[in-house]
Amino acid sequence: MPEIEIDDVVCMEETHITVRGYRRRTTIPSCVFKFLELGDRDVLRWVAIKDGTVYITKVKK
Repeated sequence: MPEIEIDDVVCMEETHITVRGYRRRTTIPSCVFKFLELGDRDVLRWVAIKDGTVYITKVKK
């Protein structure tokens, strides 16, 4: 994991993954949901880097 400055952290939570057949679901932590100002029908972009880091951003409309 890359170095993270604690002063830059807005929220840190863990969630579980649910696998049902071909569906894979996870819950977006409420603090992340609020921080990204997410709402119904918003789209998230997931970017996985070779070092294991995953970035999640809200796609602008």
